[in-house]
Amino acid sequence: MKIALIGYGKMGKEIEKIARERGHEIVCTIDMNEETKFDSPEFRSADVAIEFTSPESALNNYRKAFAADVPVVSGTTGWLENLDEIKQACEKDGKTFFYASNFSLGVNIFFALNKYLAQIMNQFPDYDVRMEETHHIHKLDAPSGTAITLAEDILANIGRKEKWSLNETESANELEIKAFREGEVPGLHTVIYESEADIIRITHDAKSRKGFALGAVLAAEFTKGKKGFLGMNDMLKF
Repeated sequence: MKIALIGYGKMGKEIEKIARERGHEIVCTIDMNEETKFDSPEFRSADVAIEFTSPESALNNYRKAFAADVPVVSGTTGWLENLDEIKQACEKDGKTFFYASNFSLGVNIFFALNKYLAQIMNQFPDYDVRMEETHHIHKLDAPSGTAITLAEDILANIGRKEKWSLNETESANELEIKAFREGEVPGLHTVIYESEADIIRITHDAKSRKGFALGAVLAAEFTKGKKGFLGMNDMLKF
């Protein structure tokens, strides 16, 4: 499979390594200030583009890839206020887009566990719930996309919580998410239920970027030849 990489930092290089190990060809890499490469024959030849950049540049990257008729697999977070535009491009214009707030297989198992635990804890109002997440100092958005996914699944299943709030809450119906930016932490997420009697914690602690990169390459393999708006639920079928 021919893969283009949009974003050629640490994650892009890890994706490149795994993609080559799995027998794929990297036909184009696009980093900061290299937007002219979107118009290159090399980029247009790609079966899929894998995009890990910044919230500020992501939407424009998707538009340029769509203009070149190249499907996109993206793990960039912090741009979801424009999600409807991308879904419309998939539904009305026949474009292909695979999005995940986190490509790690372990994290997606964690998502399923979080949803199941929330359904149970909805029956026990003595337990309050909150979240903590820690990432490296280079991460620009807070809370993380992974934390938002976890929070939305909690809100969908616990009736006593109505919205999430970053770092502080004003009322009992808010789900607090504390976000920390420290060192080179690849990703640490904890959901905490606490009552007067005890505390229940579930945690996912990423050891490196490898799990995210492998998941992105697997998503690219899954996306090739498909149309529409896709996600990890389509690929993993939990």
